[in-house]
Amino acid sequence: MNHLETICAGLIRPLVLVGLSLLVRVPVWAQTDNPPAQPPVPAMVGVDNSSAPADSYNPDTSGDRMMTPPPVSGQTYPIALSSEERSNYLRAGLFFTGAYTDNVLGTAVSGPPISDQSYSVGPMIALDETSPRLHFLLSYAPAFTFYQHTSSRNEADHNASIEFEYRLSPHVTFSAADSFQKSSNVLNQVPDLSSGGVVSSGAQGANYTVIAPIADHLSNYGNAGLSYQYALNDMVGASGTFTNLHYPDQSQVPGLGDSSSQAGLAFYSHRIGRGQYAGITYQYQRLLSHLGTGDNETQTHAALFFYTYAPTSSRFSFSLFGGPQHSDTVEPPLPPQQLQTVRTQSWDPAGGASLGWQGRLNSFALSYMHVISGGGGLMGAVQLDSATASARQRITRTLSASLTGGYAQNNVIGSGLNATSDGHTISGTVSLQQQIGQRLGVQLGYTRLHQSYSNVAVLSATPDTNRVFVSISYQFSRALGR
Repeated sequence: MNHLETICAGLIRPLVLVGLSLLVRVPVWAQTDNPPAQPPVPAMVGVDNSSAPADSYNPDTSGDRMMTPPPVSGQTYPIALSSEERSNYLRAGLFFTGAYTDNVLGTAVSGPPISDQSYSVGPMIALDETSPRLHFLLSYAPAFTFYQHTSSRNEADHNASIEFEYRLSPHVTFSAADSFQKSSNVLNQVPDLSSGGVVSSGAQGANYTVIAPIADHLSNYGNAGLSYQYALNDMVGASGTFTNLHYPDQSQVPGLGDSSSQAGLAFYSHRIGRGQYAGITYQYQRLLSHLGTGDNETQTHAALFFYTYAPTSSRFSFSLFGGPQHSDTVEPPLPPQQLQTVRTQSWDPAGGASLGWQGRLNSFALSYMHVISGGGGLMGAVQLDSATASARQRITRTLSASLTGGYAQNNVIGSGLNATSDGHTISGTVSLQQQIGQRLGVQLGYTRLHQSYSNVAVLSATPDTNRVFVSISYQFSRALGR
């Protein structure tokens, strides 16, 4: 299957999940049952997640349902304030974004950095429905993006995501999520007037820390899992994950390439106290970098111990994981230096920690991880050290501020030839959100991006990017009956 077929499959997959969810929308459990405990719903990149449902936990002695801990669920910490959360709604609207960027093409062209103004306009729609047995969230926001001077990069953008959770029985839960983005600028996200970003809570997930300048790209991330609580305080589960990153025009991103991954995970979780979980997980990954001379492939195996503290009476949660990780890398020949494939094997420690807080007037999330991950466009899989932070503060009833930041060090696994692609990324965004009435919102923000990859041609000569943006959105919503 080629890259375009893979991406198309990623688009079809959410539609199939929506169809399945519509078939099972009518709850078949008695309405006197306690609703399932809902851990924070993961926020998808580029999609408004401010209306994720609040946690619900109402234990009884006949069936105290466990949560799936964040280190194995693939979830992220949402940054929406608890006072803004709601569920069962249909939301639609229009948005317009104007932005100025001082480095739109990177080193893809000779000479000094090129600055330009861009304009994006499009509709957006989001559907959230929650019942005692089912929860799903569907978001879609197409857009047209125009550049004032570099018109060759004009294109139609797509941002789509779906999250789906269905209780097959009182003790078995199926969950799935898929997100897709087609854009000419990874920084040009759909306006989100009520959240400051998301922070990962586990070892799985895509590595999008290497950020190309304005260039056509398609990215897709999917996850599906099944959990079974076979005893009052014991749960087992398994999940699968895939990612794809594709640049249709390689001439726009010299030094970067396509990448993909497939991963599987199995876990055991034990509840050691109210809101406290501990367990072990096995994780397998197949990480591919698609180079002109062949595929660079890394396979990993990891046994990770985890602990989560998430008291039901608090909006605070904390998780950590750690353990050994083995990698086996096979590199294609790179003539004239290499005449045959090179194989590298190693054992490395893997670990990470994350915490989050959601209050009525402020929220924040922090995370750090040291894991082997996909290269995100580099010449192979990487040893990734990543730290991210996000915070949001309500200043007045209609004015709020958000701050997000991140640091990532990518060290390519393999021979010294691949190590020339090593580097780091530092990014930060600050924004103000003003709500005008019930339906109109304005967002003003600034993004600073620094990338140091001396042997990645598109990034080496112009490592810094500054972007100022203004977004205006008009939204209306309709409550849905339970």
